[in-house]
Amino acid sequence: MQNSVSEQSFYIESDEEDVEKASEKEGDDGNDSDCSDASSIDENRAQNQTSSYNISWPQSYRQSIDMYSSIPSPSIGFLGTPTLQRLSSSFLSSSLTRRHTPEILAAIVKPLLPADEKQQEQLQQQRKSSHALLPPPIPTKKPPAKKISSDQKPSRVSHELPLSRQCSYGQAVLNGVNVLCGVGILSTPYAAKEGGWMGLSILFLFAMLSWYTGVLLRHCLDSEPGIETYPDIGQAAFGTVGRVAVSIILYVELYACCVEYIILESDNLSSLFPNAHLNIGGFVLNSHHLFALMATLAVLPTVWLRDLSVLSYFSAGGVIASILVVLCLFWVGLVDQVGFQNKGTMLNLSTLPVAVGLYGYCYSGHAVFPNIYSSMAKPSQYPSVLLAAFGICTLLYAGVAVMGYTMFGESTESQFTLNMPNDLIASKIAVWTTVVNPFTKYALTMTPVAMCLEELIPSNNQKSHIYSIFIRTSLVISTLLVGLTIPFFGLVMALIGSVFTMLVTLILPCACFLSILRGKVTRLQVLLCILIITIGIVSSAFGTISAISKIIENLS
Repeated sequence: MQNSVSEQSFYIESDEEDVEKASEKEGDDGNDSDCSDASSIDENRAQNQTSSYNISWPQSYRQSIDMYSSIPSPSIGFLGTPTLQRLSSSFLSSSLTRRHTPEILAAIVKPLLPADEKQQEQLQQQRKSSHALLPPPIPTKKPPAKKISSDQKPSRVSHELPLSRQCSYGQAVLNGVNVLCGVGILSTPYAAKEGGWMGLSILFLFAMLSWYTGVLLRHCLDSEPGIETYPDIGQAAFGTVGRVAVSIILYVELYACCVEYIILESDNLSSLFPNAHLNIGGFVLNSHHLFALMATLAVLPTVWLRDLSVLSYFSAGGVIASILVVLCLFWVGLVDQVGFQNKGTMLNLSTLPVAVGLYGYCYSGHAVFPNIYSSMAKPSQYPSVLLAAFGICTLLYAGVAVMGYTMFGESTESQFTLNMPNDLIASKIAVWTTVVNPFTKYALTMTPVAMCLEELIPSNNQKSHIYSIFIRTSLVISTLLVGLTIPFFGLVMALIGSVFTMLVTLILPCACFLSILRGKVTRLQVLLCILIITIGIVSSAFGTISAISKIIENLS
């Protein structure tokens, strides 16, 4: 344990050395002894307050979500380092974590059964040492990079424990776009069909409200030291119950997104190979079931991996993949002359709630925004970063919605790739890009869910590794079963957007903001937050009822 910590984390050693040097310097000055004692008491209080947000379940949230906000600069420094060589043993090790090594993570997991006093003291000491890995809420004058001794290997340490607050403005915008611009872009033409042309105003309304609530999260993060993640915000606002409730909502949303990936693979692959089937002992699997099963088997080994660092780099290419699919749609409509003959309808009141859920799903990135904020070199640019990310994604969403709906009209499918002619090269590029992209994102999306469940395994259990494999395999198989039971991509997306995205994006940020900063908010902020909460509740209610009723109708 001691060796692993000293070898894999320089933050502990460097921070402790600085504290020792500072204390020695203050100790030499006898006149300042009282001030030094008072400052040390204040520091201990601040550390205890900070660590209180890191000892409750889930403790793995920060490091698992950090994968979405750790895109490096264009000069990728991990090439040629031992990272690629360690991939062969990545099943047993983890270097994706930004704050904790696997040994430290196992040490700070809260046991299910109460320990005796000696064990509690050991856990407390380990928690304090592990907290040294966390960067302070405000950038220090001396960045950790300068504290690395000459005998250490920068290439290895810098990748295993990336420095905090190192993302530039452009990298932060890229992270934000990568989080927001996902598979939701495939369904915006379908949303335009369900809501009509006037329904597009909902897309722009949600964009503005989501940007504002994203800024509110920043105020919540800055309110107290130690608040770094969305569950931390929930705990600061509503105590332990709030932390657990927010965490469950976020994890269920991630799990539901993995179900969407399975349905997406099944739909697009079956459109490429509609006659594919498999006959096993008289039991016939049609193309949808066959490709859903094949996709599940393909992503299962990636979920077993404990090192997802390389996948995180490939997942960052999701922005390129989304733009490529959009360009293919434009090419089919403009160059291949599929045409824009369909005028569409102005407003479809009967199916407008489904469009609300679909448009809401497009802005489900708030779970990662706190991590993006804490990784920025200049946190003051955070509102501008969000504005740029939301602006880029909204333009993409609106452009695809208009192009797709005018091209395919009332026959628009839940994914516009299913409407594109199969004999065109641009269509094949779009479909295959759509098929390949989820293979890199599935494991990144499922890993936070798996890690939170693995925390419930006692750290001293010798079979914890076997239990981990069992948990991850069970989660993947369950997404297959759910995807086969409810194989409606657009309706499942509308349900996710209505239930979870409205909570995470609109309702919870405002509620937490009002609770944490009570007495400091202006009357205008209170009224605006109440308005956003009302819009979120109404949209969630109507969207959920409409999506569930249509799912039941299609199943029957």
